[in-house]
Amino acid sequence: MKKPVLVILAAGMGSRYGGLKQMDPVGGHGQVILDYSIYDARLAGFETVVFVIKDEIEADFKERVGSRIEGSMDVRYAFQRMDELPEGYSIPEGRVKPWGTAQAALAAQPFIDGPFAIINADDYYGRSAFQVIYDYLSDSPGQDEYAMVAYRLENTVTDHGHVARGVCQVGADGLLTGIVERTRIEKGPPPRFTEDGGRTWTQLPGDTMVSMNFWGFTPSLLDQARARFPDFLGEALASNPLKAEYLLPTLVGRLIQQGRATVRALSSRDKWYGVTYQEDKPTVTSAIARMTAEGLYPHSLWD
Repeated sequence: MKKPVLVILAAGMGSRYGGLKQMDPVGGHGQVILDYSIYDARLAGFETVVFVIKDEIEADFKERVGSRIEGSMDVRYAFQRMDELPEGYSIPEGRVKPWGTAQAALAAQPFIDGPFAIINADDYYGRSAFQVIYDYLSDSPGQDEYAMVAYRLENTVTDHGHVARGVCQVGADGLLTGIVERTRIEKGPPPRFTEDGGRTWTQLPGDTMVSMNFWGFTPSLLDQARARFPDFLGEALASNPLKAEYLLPTLVGRLIQQGRATVRALSSRDKWYGVTYQEDKPTVTSAIARMTAEGLYPHSLWD
């Protein structure tokens, strides 16, 4: 059994945040959020990390992030490129937006030959989440048996503006039956979402389980993603050529509906921290400082 690999999606520019939030320090020694994710992942047992980035940030990313952890992890780099499309397809005129998280995952495929976890670079997930996903992936799941770390909604909202979350539907057997994307959720209390620009709101219980794009997969997921990419493009280029995205939750949801995969929901009570907006940063830096003072993290992670 191959040891699980960690894939980190770090190609996004963070448009709402206003810059490369993946590289914005939140720790006392210049650490960024993903430093803490990698530290937690290493403690859980991960030894290899694949960063999916864009060509234009390669030098800065390697200097400010990769170089710090190369002594502790086997570091690989993959590149999400808009022009890496199936034969017969090309970038539509005016398209500047990347093709989404499923295409980003495909960029890492050359480095994947066993089970792997995949996370966002700009989310703090909590230590226990890495342990439960590593343990699951190390327990020889079947070819099409995946997993997802599910969080309580009340632990994943921001005090500033709104967030998008995948609301999970979980059966009595602990398997995911579907994910409903809610693109505008506000904290409340209680948390609530709108689908009409704020004219009407629907409340959600605080313990609603949501996806934070923390997945555990086997290589078959990438085979499915590649095989289904042309179908996505055929629909996207006809309906929304400039903004449509090939997203992991949508892909996984279809595999579940078609009986092509199962996804076990691994519950986490960890609190999520992220920098969706610039105003979120003080909350994150304060939380990191508190956890460091409590001894959860050393002051300098990689010395």
